[in-house]
Amino acid sequence: MTRPPRVVVIPPEDAGQRLDKVLARLLAADSVSRSAISACFAAGRVTSDAGAVKPTERARAGLTVTVDLLPPAPMIAVAEDLPLAVIFEDEHLLIINKPAGMVVHPSRGHAGGTLVNAVLHHADVDEEGDPLRPGIVHRIDRDTSGLLVVARSTAAREGLVARFKTHDIERSYVALVEGVVPDAVTYDTWHSRHPTDRLRFTSRGTSGKRAVTRVALVETFGGGVASMVRCRLETGRTHQIRVHLTDAGHPLLGDSLYGRTVRDPAARAIAATLGRQALHAEVLGFTHPVTGEALRFTAPPPEDFEAALASLRALVAATPAVKRRR
Repeated sequence: MTRPPRVVVIPPEDAGQRLDKVLARLLAADSVSRSAISACFAAGRVTSDAGAVKPTERARAGLTVTVDLLPPAPMIAVAEDLPLAVIFEDEHLLIINKPAGMVVHPSRGHAGGTLVNAVLHHADVDEEGDPLRPGIVHRIDRDTSGLLVVARSTAAREGLVARFKTHDIERSYVALVEGVVPDAVTYDTWHSRHPTDRLRFTSRGTSGKRAVTRVALVETFGGGVASMVRCRLETGRTHQIRVHLTDAGHPLLGDSLYGRTVRDPAARAIAATLGRQALHAEVLGFTHPVTGEALRFTAPPPEDFEAALASLRALVAATPAVKRRR
């Protein structure tokens, strides 16, 4: 991947300063690091009309300098000895209970410490395709905990990809949300990028991909301050559950991207203590892509989720709660 050159005109106030320091300051707002600039100097890729310039040269007011950035080094996933909760394993599959806070695969800003790094240390995985995502056929968000399947063989990967495309996989989550959702509701919407915030998605657009989430009320707390819900995915769009519940007026507790300031102070304190979106992938079921065996796995929510749940249930001391099915 190439990056466009950066062209800088030295302002009068920087005249007489070392050129490398001036460029580092001027290009910092453009997310160009000092190390990247140093590499360009070393490669002769920092030039003026007179040709290549040296980092120690003194800047002259009005001088036009071009920094021809080097392409980023290719990233690869490497094995790391990290804790990994393996629920099931055979020669074709791994079922993993991912902790909250762990990124699924390496990316810019997360070169290591990911689930993929841990998987590569634990087992042999078919590394065809994207070198940063060996075996990955679906993802869950960094701060979401729970079950995820990894393909170890080509046959498993192809079979799982086909099942995800036809939505022939059972995926059920539990979530703690603000307010009270209906006893049972299906959100069937378009799913697309938010028009003004590129980090977010929205279900309120008029185009995009179809997203379907079936939500059932499990339990309410504090007379309706918050609820626990079970969400079954029929599609698997990015942030799908978080988007559907937020756009319906019931953001997940602790969701820093889609959430809002929780109105009730007690529930707000519980969300702050949790410190991440209250979402856990509890059930994962599918037909084994190689053996044809019916597989279904469950994983209870982790301690931080259960602690938040216990704190919400304690609100019944002030306001009676309505208990539903779990």
